[in-house]
Amino acid sequence: MEGDLVVAEWTPSEHHQAFPGVLNGGIIGALLDCHCNWTAAYHLMKAQGASSPPCTVTADYSITLKRPTPMSGPVRLEAKPVELKGDRAVIEGMLTAGGKVTALCRGTFVAVKEGHPAYHRW
Repeated sequence: MEGDLVVAEWTPSEHHQAFPGVLNGGIIGALLDCHCNWTAAYHLMKAQGASSPPCTVTADYSITLKRPTPMSGPVRLEAKPVELKGDRAVIEGMLTAGGKVTALCRGTFVAVKEGHPAYHRW
């Protein structure tokens, strides 16, 4: 955590590449979806004064690939809430590699209740 920013670092392996030296775009999408989803769960927990995060699912998300993401070292994931409303959170995320922004994400994530197929699946 850096203020409201949720931060993670991840190092790709060779099987994550699209072509030599460049991270696959689908992997980038999965990383940002997951990181933004957990960011939503954390901030919804804080907003509701809960002791544990709610189970959240992705309602929508979009990825903008700004430039190729090199595989030469770890990537940094950052995400922050831009709107919290009831059981929903709009989150913006960013992936950087080598100090450069390589991908952006914006998504809506929703807390689900018992009976939903994703409830406490992770």
